[in-house]
Amino acid sequence: QVQLVESGGGLVQPGGSLRLSCAASGSIFTIYDMGWYRQAPGKQREWVALITNGGNTNHADSVKGRFTISRDNAKNTVYLQMNSLKPEDTAVYYCKGDVYTSSWSRRDYWGQGTQVTVSS
Repeated sequence: QVQLVESGGGLVQPGGSLRLSCAASGSIFTIYDMGWYRQAPGKQREWVALITNGGNTNHADSVKGRFTISRDNAKNTVYLQMNSLKPEDTAVYYCKGDVYTSSWSRRDYWGQGTQVTVSS
């Protein structure tokens, strides 16, 4: 059993910053890609950022230059530093991990989500 638990969400004013964390635990052999997604009310879930286990990153155009994904492989944790937040960043943020529970067993696991609200 594998769990991903996000933390760090909250209410912030426009222009402010938040740092999200997502810690994976359980029967983990290794984790390949880890990513962040978000879902705003009435909209589909969208991809935000991705980081490989080697540290290569990619960010959606809508957050490029403002958000930064990083990870600590020793802690099985992925982070999302969010700066210059805008009201349109308001959403539930989810992390996803491409997790191997053994050398032959692999699947995606999702966290439960953390709410980010950007409002004055």
